Amino acid sequence: MGITETAGESSARKTRRRAPTSFESLDTDILCIIFSFLDLFDLVHCTVVCNSWYAVIKKLKLLQSSCRRMHQLGSTSLEQPREIDVEDFAMKHHKMALLRGRIEIERWEAHSHRFSQCRMKKGLLLTGVGDKVMRLWSLNSYKCMEEYSLPDAASLVDFDFDESKIVGLVGTRISIWRRNGQRSIFPSREGTIPKGLCMRYIDPEAVVGCEDGTARVFDMYSKTCSQIIRTHGGPITCLSLSDNQLFLSGSSLGRVTVSDPLLDQPVAMLKSTITAGGIQTICFNQGSNLAFSGTTAGYVSCWDLRKMRQVWENRVSPNVVYSIQQLKNDTSVMVAGGIDGVLRVVDQKSGRVLSSCIMDDKVSTVLRRQSQVVVEKRRGKRVSQDVEIDKIERKTRPQISCIAMGMKKVVTAHSGKFISVWKFNHS
Repeated sequence: MGITETAGESSARKTRRRAPTSFESLDTDILCIIFSFLDLFDLVHCTVVCNSWYAVIKKLKLLQSSCRRMHQLGSTSLEQPREIDVEDFAMKHHKMALLRGRIEIERWEAHSHRFSQCRMKKGLLLTGVGDKVMRLWSLNSYKCMEEYSLPDAASLVDFDFDESKIVGLVGTRISIWRRNGQRSIFPSREGTIPKGLCMRYIDPEAVVGCEDGTARVFDMYSKTCSQIIRTHGGPITCLSLSDNQLFLSGSSLGRVTVSDPLLDQPVAMLKSTITAGGIQTICFNQGSNLAFSGTTAGYVSCWDLRKMRQVWENRVSPNVVYSIQQLKNDTSVMVAGGIDGVLRVVDQKSGRVLSSCIMDDKVSTVLRRQSQVVVEKRRGKRVSQDVEIDKIERKTRPQISCIAMGMKKVVTAHSGKFISVWKFNHS
């Protein structure tokens, strides 16, 4: 059985390094025994650690046999085994876990005061907004890796981060924190930057959505505002950036615009087919060229950016949808959360709610990690689609103000002190 190497795997191979000295002394037989206890996703992660591990796993066909077990393909089949795209297979297993997997929730107090936002990338989680600090956490140990204090008395509005820097919208200024702790502030002339309501960043540019309906594009290296685009007649409430430099913005008036920083006017304006409230959140799927927006009236809409038209619109919640997210390479499902505290898995192609999840009100275990963080462990449970949400106890469904998405994992912020990690395990 062969495995098709994806572009992501090819890129990952370039980043492989030598194994730590302590592991170099292990022979192939011992490595094979160790790797045989791992599931498909852990094996895929191990292939990018170093060239020697990659060679052992590939030579011994561990990935193929793991795929076969999970695919329930009999080894005695007379048919020629088919090739499996590992990335596609991983996405299918991710969807299966979200829909039918056992749910375990781990929560800890991330801030001493209320906060409302979280961002997750490569095993790291950044939290903030509402508190006077941002904190960067390891999702393996729940240890606080770094803490970034806000300048002066200004309030943090929004933030994002990558491998080298934290970018934040603080008051009416853009601030940059190097991951080594050094901070710089964009210079700004008095009155040139109106009140910003949201911000998104993909190196080398940050885009700020403003109360006056303009989107301001900032260059991270020249530290200048390179473009001002009037996108809406009302406040810009949310933004999403694409890898090809297009950006989408949603407004309190219920419209979505598609803009190009090279042009002074939006490329297209998208309007809902029904009155569905102001746009509260928006995300873009690079793989399918579909954009998704959530509204103050509980609707989620799908837009095809190739045809610049709406594909579907569905009311997934009786209340405000604050956040929607999907994995970068997943074109099947996404998750939505909002004021009613229910985490919903939504089909990207139809808008149908496939599963609804809430927390158990009982703390099953309290752990104290080596990082001295006290972690509560709870079970998550699925609720029927016809259940009246208002009849479910409020403590089992704290308001979801922001969602970050990982493989078989969802992180939620709740406009309180706690951060929650939902782990979906499908065996």
